[in-house]
Amino acid sequence: MNKTIIPNINNLEPKWYVVDAADQRLGRLASEIAQILRGKNKPTYTPHLDTGDFVIVVNAEKVVVTGKKSSQKLYRRHSGRPGGMKVENFEKLQARIPERIIEQAVKGMLPKNSLGRKLFTKMKVYPGASHPHDAQQPEELILNTIPAGDN
Repeated sequence: MNKTIIPNINNLEPKWYVVDAADQRLGRLASEIAQILRGKNKPTYTPHLDTGDFVIVVNAEKVVVTGKKSSQKLYRRHSGRPGGMKVENFEKLQARIPERIIEQAVKGMLPKNSLGRKLFTKMKVYPGASHPHDAQQPEELILNTIPAGDN
């Protein structure tokens, strides 16, 4: 009889990765980050467990989208009060809070349950090139996405 091997969560040591978002396409970058957060790149992947790694995203202000998405892609948020809908396009949000663009793209690719909320806390996004996580000794991760210049 075959048995599914479930990894011991206490023995899993998560790694820390640094991803440079400069000149990367938003959707392709977000899907790669979501897979690393989920742990799908590891042989110990288990759908209902947190077997993923930590991801630090730097240069979030330099992420790009193709076509007319920079002026047509809309980001909505609601204050919870009547008439409290705020709508902003990609360009304005990137100028104001560039981290939120990557955060929302990755969050939409994670499971919509308590596991997804836990995985989302393992991603740290910074607008510039510096980050305060040097103590974790993160590895540089080069993603095989299509750079923005290769249309």
